[in-house]
Amino acid sequence: MAVIDFSMENLKPGTSQWVSAREKVRRAFEDCGFFVANFDKVGREIHSTLFPIVQEMFDLPIEIKIKNTGNKPYDGYMGQYNYLPLYESLSIRNPTAMEAIQSFTQLMWPSGNNQFRQSVLSVSKNIAELNETVIRMLFESYGVERFVENYVRSIDYQLRFFGYRVPQEDESDVGVKPHTDKSFMTILYQNQVDGLQAKTKDGEWVDVKLSPSSFLVLAGDALMAWSNDRIAPCNHQVVMRKNERRYSLGLFTAIDGIIQVPEELQDEEHPLKYKPFNHSDYLRRTQSEQTTQPKCFIKDYYGVSDL
Repeated sequence: MAVIDFSMENLKPGTSQWVSAREKVRRAFEDCGFFVANFDKVGREIHSTLFPIVQEMFDLPIEIKIKNTGNKPYDGYMGQYNYLPLYESLSIRNPTAMEAIQSFTQLMWPSGNNQFRQSVLSVSKNIAELNETVIRMLFESYGVERFVENYVRSIDYQLRFFGYRVPQEDESDVGVKPHTDKSFMTILYQNQVDGLQAKTKDGEWVDVKLSPSSFLVLAGDALMAWSNDRIAPCNHQVVMRKNERRYSLGLFTAIDGIIQVPEELQDEEHPLKYKPFNHSDYLRRTQSEQTTQPKCFIKDYYGVSDL
């Protein structure tokens, strides 16, 4: 599993450190679709403050949690599923904006919770910074940096909190079944209860262990299409093997607009494989699919064979 350091003081575009990290990012994405990022702007202090409040949120009555709704695909509360009894999740759209955090906080705690608001805003901004750095590196490595600013401006962030209870004796230990994300990219952050697993190209499930200053960066379905199949989305799952509740959060990146394969990523070895598509349309279509089986629909929807 590749581990890439984003905490270097001189990690700026054009420096040797930047170029080295940039090539590691591309290689990791192409080799397995994921890597661990060390990023010390989020450390033990934020970690120790954030996750106890996240636990407090999941301990709220279900009547309060289901008030978390939204008007975009995959928004709002998820949980109470017969096929995923250990799993619950809530979300905040545009989590780098104080207004969005405040609105969510007021919904969960009408009397307010300043510690939650400040902790979530801080971690969201820092993970968003990491996300934009990775995108810049990836675009540069493919020689398509002219598209970076447009993509960064078009990012639609969703922050999702995940909670997993301990399975009872007669229950499966599966927290979340194997799946790929429908995002362009996802960055996951967890408390110190392991359980997250990622699948390598060899078909091996590897345990992901993260420190308070590290994150799992995953390629999503949309990145596979944009890269013209150079990058495969990361298949991952959660298995509850410890007698402790597990909490994590993920920053999901969608592109508000059209995604298409750059001309530079089309050649004889990589002929065009996807037609341009609206990312929001893909999210809506996948959300409406009634299946619990792991499947990447993006080839079915937007593969060039459909032209």
